[in-house]
Amino acid sequence: MGPMGGAWRASRSFSSDRSVTDRRLARGTAKRIIGYGRPYRFQLAVFLGTTIAAAASAAAVPLLLKVLIDDGVSAGDRRVVVWAAVAVAGLAVVDAGLGLLGRWMSARVGEGLIFDLRRQVFDHVQRQPIAFFTRTQTGSLVSRLNSDVIGAQQAFTGTLSQVVSNLVTLVLALGAMIVLSWQITLIVLVLVPLFLLPARFIGRRLADISREAMQLNAAMSQTMTERFNVSGALLVKIFGRYGIENQAFGQAAGRVRDIGVTQALYARYFFLGLTFLASLATAVVYGVGGWLAIDGTLEVGTLVALAALLTRLYGPLTALSNVQVDIMTALVSFERVFEVLDLKPVVRDAPGARDLSAATDGRQLSVEFEDVEFSYPGADDVSLASLEAVARPMVSSPEPVLRGVSFTVEPGQLVALVGPSGAGKSTITHLVSRLYDPTAGVVRVGGHDVRGVTLESLHDAVGVVTQDAHMFHDTIRYNLGYARPDASDDDLWAALEAAQIAPLVASLPEGLDTVVGDRGYRLSGGEKQRMALARLLLKAPRVVVLDEATAHLDSESEVAVQRALKTALTGRTSLVIAHRLSTIRDADAILVVADGRIVERGTHDELLAAGGHYADLYTTQFAAQRERMVAD
Repeated sequence: MGPMGGAWRASRSFSSDRSVTDRRLARGTAKRIIGYGRPYRFQLAVFLGTTIAAAASAAAVPLLLKVLIDDGVSAGDRRVVVWAAVAVAGLAVVDAGLGLLGRWMSARVGEGLIFDLRRQVFDHVQRQPIAFFTRTQTGSLVSRLNSDVIGAQQAFTGTLSQVVSNLVTLVLALGAMIVLSWQITLIVLVLVPLFLLPARFIGRRLADISREAMQLNAAMSQTMTERFNVSGALLVKIFGRYGIENQAFGQAAGRVRDIGVTQALYARYFFLGLTFLASLATAVVYGVGGWLAIDGTLEVGTLVALAALLTRLYGPLTALSNVQVDIMTALVSFERVFEVLDLKPVVRDAPGARDLSAATDGRQLSVEFEDVEFSYPGADDVSLASLEAVARPMVSSPEPVLRGVSFTVEPGQLVALVGPSGAGKSTITHLVSRLYDPTAGVVRVGGHDVRGVTLESLHDAVGVVTQDAHMFHDTIRYNLGYARPDASDDDLWAALEAAQIAPLVASLPEGLDTVVGDRGYRLSGGEKQRMALARLLLKAPRVVVLDEATAHLDSESEVAVQRALKTALTGRTSLVIAHRLSTIRDADAILVVADGRIVERGTHDELLAAGGHYADLYTTQFAAQRERMVAD
């Protein structure tokens, strides 16, 4: 590697963020990192061996040039010239082979490590409670799976190989130069501080610029993510804010452009500075060495070897002066990944958790709440401050959402929850599917505390349809099959028929292979709800939870969804949040929820006769409907 190559590599190294050197790593971080490399110890050993051999090979070339010139050309010995030339060519072949082997091992270690970390982080994040996702900024979380994982991988490949290669090259080059001429080596070492000064001065400025550029690029990525999804694009269109959005994005992009120009100039200044100093040092070596060669105290081949070794000295010296930043950057990336992995899910399988299906022998299941209280967990329990852009950790204890809730849904019964918004209805349904655990009391399904059965078996038994049913940006086949991946086409069509949406799917040109769009936006609200019900029917759960599945639908869509609901709920234990009270007249029991408590319970007729909260809600809702009918 020539002096220009060394300068460029050093300039990239010094663009690292020096602020990481001030960070204190958690105890045991290094030990955990070594643990990730243990499965690749053979590949790492081969990789380091090839790195050392390649560095030694590069340092041996100048010595062969000395032999070729002094013992061959100057002495007139053609045999030595041929032998030395063949040796140089052979080293080039060996160096190429070592480089190929080292790159292969590096790729296996690096890509294997990325694979291991990404799978582990992805699986761990999937198991976090829903509260984690309500607080976390998606872009920051994705960054942990991408840039931080790749940064962590650099610790085992890029940083490790550079440190080893630079150390071996530096030691061999310096040792060879001392043996060849300690006087010239001493002069060369005097010039070392001149190489480190531009690295310290310009390198620090490059680090600041690079950090600002990364922050601005991250902000632009977040803006594009929010504006380019369907919901964000719809909001911009509704308010017609194209000009404002374009201006704001243009300002951010303009700043990135200006920083890019400045960064390029500083990098060029640094590159030119180190190239000039390397040329100056080479001139000094040739000047002093040439003088000594004329006097006969130094051979010409030795002079050429010293000049060649010089190019292998300053590059590693400059890079190693910044090795602390490189190592700490990689370690901090690991720590940021560990930060996510160390956040334990508050909802997880208890030791010795049982399989609900095996414990209940496939029979119909009851749902029971016994004196349940619930408060949403604080930020420190479910989230990381570094993953939150706006939200702040809660200081005071959160207020209870549910207070002393007790009721039972017998096997095969349909029980409806009604009440004002914010009363705690959705929270009750979340506890059945164990999206959260109660703060006090017990939630039982099939007579078993949900905290004592496996999450997988509980989710197999409990099917949920939310008010805004989510669809992946994929085909109808994929979205339905998500409930049961082994379902046949006949199973899919049977579920669609039961959900009253088969004719629509059959009329589509692509049928089951029709892509529904981002979040299912290519479907209407009623169509998406019926698709969600088809998915539920395909799953065939023993307990059904409906969270206002007919809310915000027009009359025609509501009728279609209601017909599908009759099929979905038949023979199943059902807990339904009702938005329209007319849809739950035939419920086995109706629970009126207010301020986190069940304030009334009974059938539709019993509650109307009681003249309480339910009767008031019913009267208010139908009075509003009559007013709308008169207005129409």
